[in-house]
Amino acid sequence: MPGMTDSELTTFLDEPGHLLRLGTNGTDGLPRVVPIWFIHHEGAIWFTPRAKSAWLGDLRADPAVCATIDETASPMRKLIARGRAELVHDLGADDIWRDMYRDIACRYTPERFADAYITDTIDEPRALFRLTLADADVSTWRMPLVDQGENPLAVWGKQYYHRS
Repeated sequence: MPGMTDSELTTFLDEPGHLLRLGTNGTDGLPRVVPIWFIHHEGAIWFTPRAKSAWLGDLRADPAVCATIDETASPMRKLIARGRAELVHDLGADDIWRDMYRDIACRYTPERFADAYITDTIDEPRALFRLTLADADVSTWRMPLVDQGENPLAVWGKQYYHRS
């Protein structure tokens, strides 16, 4: 299965609507996966837990994460990034990065709704984290692009076959 080029990956991550599924090590000893909004900016995936999010506590206790972003429609692009989330702004610093939060909200909702949502939740503090892709273990793949001459049977990575 082909991996994505840097250009293909950037295009994919910059498209609106894809959810980030963030896996954390739960403080209760069990893994936790949450589907959340994100934005791709400056080579990183940025995301924002609210103050009362259980996964904020997970990140504070252990910043190790596994992030997946995928699509179900062809060409079924996928990203898995394993690394350490970095706290960029803690709770209470929302005013510093609210424009980024608005950009995140506008990726998923009409601009008018995003503005109303931000106004309605302005008193609910959020933290801002990022996962820098250059510092993470990143895997990408997509289905072969048959119309561009790629082998339609190349849907598994070589490591999955018993014979080489």
